[in-house]
Amino acid sequence: MKNLLLTKGFFPESLLRPTINYILRTQLPNGCIPWFTGGKADPWDHIEAAMGLTIGGEYAAAQRAYEWLVQEQLDDGSWWANYLDDQPVDKNHRETNFIAYIATGIWHYFLVTNDEHVLRRFFPAVKKAIDFVLHYQSPTGEIYWAVAEDGSAKKDALVTASSSIYKSLECAILAAEQLGLNANEWRNAHQKLGHTLRYHPEYFDRTWEPKTRFSMDWFYPILTGVVEGKAAQQRIEHKWHTFVENNVGCRCVSDEPWVTVAESCELTLALLAAGEHAKAVNLFSWLHQFMDDDGGYWTGFNFRDQVIWPREKTTWTTGAILLAADALTEHTGAARLFISSSLINANTDAQLHTEH
Repeated sequence: MKNLLLTKGFFPESLLRPTINYILRTQLPNGCIPWFTGGKADPWDHIEAAMGLTIGGEYAAAQRAYEWLVQEQLDDGSWWANYLDDQPVDKNHRETNFIAYIATGIWHYFLVTNDEHVLRRFFPAVKKAIDFVLHYQSPTGEIYWAVAEDGSAKKDALVTASSSIYKSLECAILAAEQLGLNANEWRNAHQKLGHTLRYHPEYFDRTWEPKTRFSMDWFYPILTGVVEGKAAQQRIEHKWHTFVENNVGCRCVSDEPWVTVAESCELTLALLAAGEHAKAVNLFSWLHQFMDDDGGYWTGFNFRDQVIWPREKTTWTTGAILLAADALTEHTGAARLFISSSLINANTDAQLHTEH
C-alpha cells in the first residue's frame, strides 16, 4: 500500500499536480465541471471541484466555474439539482444545500486569493442563492431539504444538508461583512439553524427513516462547526469503529463494506476541526492508494470484495482530496475554512438556548 503522510508546510505539489490537471481536463469550455467526462453536473459537486482548482492555483478556471453557475442561476436564485449538456436532468426538485454552497466556494476563493474584486463580482449570485434558501427555513429553525418545480417546499430536513447550509451561511455572512454589507438577517438565521441542529434532533428525518446509518450524519455537524470542542471529540469516538475501516477509509453507510474517498477526506477535515490531528493524518494517508495513473481518484472501494466500485473517478472526489491536503499542510489562506469558524456571533447560541 502507498501511504501519504502530510505535515504542515509541505503541500505535495508535484504529486497532486496531476490531480489538479484531472479536474482541468474534465472541465467543459463553458466552465461546468461534470462528475466525469460525459457525466452529469450538480451545483454542490461542481463547487467542490472548483475549490480544488482554486487550491491548485488555477484561478481563471475556478472563476469560469463560478461564471457557469451565474449563467445557470434561475431568476429566484436557485439551481436545478442536476445538469447534462447545460440542460437540467429533471425539474422535480432543487436541493437547498446545493444552492447555498456557492457562498462556501466564493468565500473559499477569496480566502485563497484575497481578491475582493472577484468577491464583489460574484456576491450578487451568493445573495440571491442564500435568500432563496432562507425562504425555506421552517419556523422551528431547520431548512427544508428540497423545493419542487412550483416552489413548494418538500417539508422535511436532513442533518447533513442543514449542517452544510450552516457553514455556507457562515461564509455568506463573512463575505457580506467583508464588503461592508449588513448581514444581520443572515446571522439570525444562522444562529437559529445552529440551535436547532444542536438541541432539536426531532425536527429532522420526520417523514423517513433516520439517516444515522450514513457517516455524513455523524461527522458533518463537526465539519461545519455545529459541534465543537470536547463534544466533537466525543462524537468522533462514539462511532469511530462503526464507520472507519482501518487502512482503507470511511464507510458511506455503516452496514455496507464500501468506503468512499470524498467522505474520508471530509472526515479528515472533521477530525482536524475536532482537534484529532493524528487521526486525520493517518486516515488521509490511506487514501493515496486510490489515486489512478491520470491523477484522478476512484470514488469508492468495496473492501469485502476488494474491488473499486463504482468504476468512476469523480471530479468532486479529487476536489475533496485537495481540500484535505490543503488543510493538513496549511498550504493556502483557506486551509482552516472547515477546521474553525471565523464568525463571532453577536448573540451566542448558549444565550439562545436559555431563552427556549
